[in-house]
Amino acid sequence: MAAALRRDAPPLPDFSLLKRLARDQLIFLLEQLPGKKDLFIDSDLMSPLDRIANVSTLKQHEVDKLYKVEHKPVTSTADQLCFLIRPRIQTLVWICDLVKSDKAVGRVRRYKIIFTPQKFFSCEAVLEEHGAFGDVSCDQWDFHLLPVDDDIISLELPEFFTDTFLAGDQRWVRTVGSALHLLHSLFGPFSKVYGIGRIAKMVYESFRTQLQTEETRTRGDAQIGNVFIIDRGTTGADRSRQEQAGADRSSKEHRRNRQEDRNKKEDMDASGQGRRQKRGSGGSSCVKTFVSRVGNCVQEHRLLSLHIGASEAMMKRKTKQDFQELLRTEHSLLEGFEIRECINFIEEHINRQVSVLESLRLLCLLSLTENGLLPKDLRSLKTQYLQSYGFEHLVTFSSLRTLGLVQEQQTPETLSAVETRVRLTGRLTEAFSSLAKKSNFRALSRKLNLVPKSEDYDLRVPKDMSYVFSGAYVPLSCRLIEQVLDREGWSGLEEVTRLLNGHEFNVTGSTSGSESSSGLTSGSGSGSGSGPGSGPDSQRRVLVVFLGGCTFSEIAALRFLAREKGYRITTVTTAITNSSRLLESLIQNKV
Repeated sequence: MAAALRRDAPPLPDFSLLKRLARDQLIFLLEQLPGKKDLFIDSDLMSPLDRIANVSTLKQHEVDKLYKVEHKPVTSTADQLCFLIRPRIQTLVWICDLVKSDKAVGRVRRYKIIFTPQKFFSCEAVLEEHGAFGDVSCDQWDFHLLPVDDDIISLELPEFFTDTFLAGDQRWVRTVGSALHLLHSLFGPFSKVYGIGRIAKMVYESFRTQLQTEETRTRGDAQIGNVFIIDRGTTGADRSRQEQAGADRSSKEHRRNRQEDRNKKEDMDASGQGRRQKRGSGGSSCVKTFVSRVGNCVQEHRLLSLHIGASEAMMKRKTKQDFQELLRTEHSLLEGFEIRECINFIEEHINRQVSVLESLRLLCLLSLTENGLLPKDLRSLKTQYLQSYGFEHLVTFSSLRTLGLVQEQQTPETLSAVETRVRLTGRLTEAFSSLAKKSNFRALSRKLNLVPKSEDYDLRVPKDMSYVFSGAYVPLSCRLIEQVLDREGWSGLEEVTRLLNGHEFNVTGSTSGSESSSGLTSGSGSGSGSGPGSGPDSQRRVLVVFLGGCTFSEIAALRFLAREKGYRITTVTTAITNSSRLLESLIQNKV
């Protein structure tokens, strides 16, 4: 649940409306196939679907049995099959094979495919290629937004990052634009839109195009004032540091929390014994008082047990390896101290084969904070990693280089080669495309104070957003949002945006529909508001859209910012992720 905010903070919009709309549309699509039917659901849709429409709701609309899509022969005997799937070729080929096998044995069934969140032309092309286009009916379930908490909304698109930033597939851009269009129609219009990154600009253009081509009816007064669209391609350093966030805090507070919890539990048990003694001598009034408090005691006891169990699980991970040395290495990398000792620790970590993902994460953090690795260091670390974990990870290193997560520092020889190519071809863009993406972490850290200098940090009284990393680091994306809100634009952040490869924009009155007010303006124009935390309620409601996923650490930092500044910040993300999930999506073989 969201943290407690200031009393003057405005209430959040009623995002439960998104669930009701999604459920009503799904029921409408199911009723297009009248009669009893079996429903096949993609595995990664089962959990989101349970939040929208549970089994009893589906049963009420003639869904007989539920199956998970497993790409193997089905055991269903129903005459009508409905498939709720993502638009993936592998799943479509499986459905086509099922249709063919039914035809081969002379079985007649009705088939309906419901694509979510979007149906692509390639889906129909696959069905036509396999000869099943005329045997199935296709629909689209516009399931764009899933509220997972009061202030968190997920698009449930975990493949957005790899598809967009690694493969260069921009098919999900319109999907995110449609999600913004839905939020605008229900809770808009938006007064200001800020963004940074190439994909962020494309998403905004898609959103604006839909506003201009489709009739939009908003529901009364604006409920959301400021919108941020943040491209994950500009904040790569954040997620390489995320995995240790919870464990980092627990390493400093675990023993104190566990002792407090156990003391509280003992107090509850003692008070329970006291109440039992009282009950024996206090008559019926004491019995009634005790019964009225039983429910609260049971709930509190359950929550305490859950918290103690989570703390003990963290302790198991903490004692599994040299945890303190790992934290010290991460902090040294962020601060730029003892880099050679950090490299030695990473080499030892790799050679001991502690963890495939952990070693790779440390490599990424080293490369991002040092703006790339020296050629000899990169060759040595890469060779040791491949020898320890297998040469199939050559593809993984290629993907990391494409994303700019592990790269080689640009030497004078490389730059002179680029200059030569410019002179020979006269094409500056093609010449510099051969260079890897540059991190510029050190310069960004100095300008935005991403690594606070405070030595003694009390987590019980946090001072700024760095508390999510025990005072060691402020997430770059959250610091950008704080700075833009304070300045009401990109004014004064020109050097920062240059280090982040630009593509920043801010639009005022972006949803009026007219070209004059919805034009995309890049640069540092400032707004005309009355300062942070002031003004009408809508101006203090902020929508932050992460393209490529966000982490729980960033959500916690944004909640802290909202509490301190008097905002209500809602996080909209393509998926909730962390460094392990990111790296797992890049590794070809399962680990």
